[in-house]
Amino acid sequence: MKTIAIIPARGGSKRIPRKNIKDFLGKPMLAYAIEAAKNSEIFDEIMVSTDDNEIAQIAKKYSANVPFMRSGRTSSDFATTYDVIEEVIDEYKKNNKEFDILCCIYPCVPFLRAETLLDAFNTMSTNGNDAIMPVCKYPVPIEWAMRIENGILIPNDREAQNMRSQDIKPKYFDAGMFYFCKVEKIYEFKSLVPKNTAGYIINEQECQDIDTPQDWQAAEIKYRILNNV
Repeated sequence: MKTIAIIPARGGSKRIPRKNIKDFLGKPMLAYAIEAAKNSEIFDEIMVSTDDNEIAQIAKKYSANVPFMRSGRTSSDFATTYDVIEEVIDEYKKNNKEFDILCCIYPCVPFLRAETLLDAFNTMSTNGNDAIMPVCKYPVPIEWAMRIENGILIPNDREAQNMRSQDIKPKYFDAGMFYFCKVEKIYEFKSLVPKNTAGYIINEQECQDIDTPQDWQAAEIKYRILNNV
């Protein structure tokens, strides 16, 4: 069984310029994703899909492969992750390299551990799932959600406002870190999340969006605390 880790790292980040290779506590952000993939010892191939020469050079420095540059079609603001993954798999096929399972790992995941990747992969294999993705539990019941209209709070569900939290089943959100999937199922469903996808519950400490400068600062503080640096 052949496995590949695909790290999509476009150069055109807007809210945090050069986010994918910006220094995060001594290393380019991208390095954390590459190192987690490498240390998991799961993958026959670890590659970075990018349209940016500087990103490509940094990827290679940290031992990832960049066998080709991303096309203009998959470098646009409108390209989806699926578009990028499909292009990568197709390009490898042209060179007679095919894979059974892929893992799409996003580039800004400094809290991702190799152990998490390995455990998710083993869970998917043991349970016979077609895919698995990390999810994190909402801190409060989403049934209690409210909206504001003309300055007035309005419950989305008035009856749910009186429900006890222990009577509500936990809900989860996509942690946006990685997706394991059988390659054949990606093509069948045209998605990284096919029908038989398992949820891999991760700890809140590993879950961190980094979309704004404020997120970045919070992530650095969190990383220092968790890693005593």
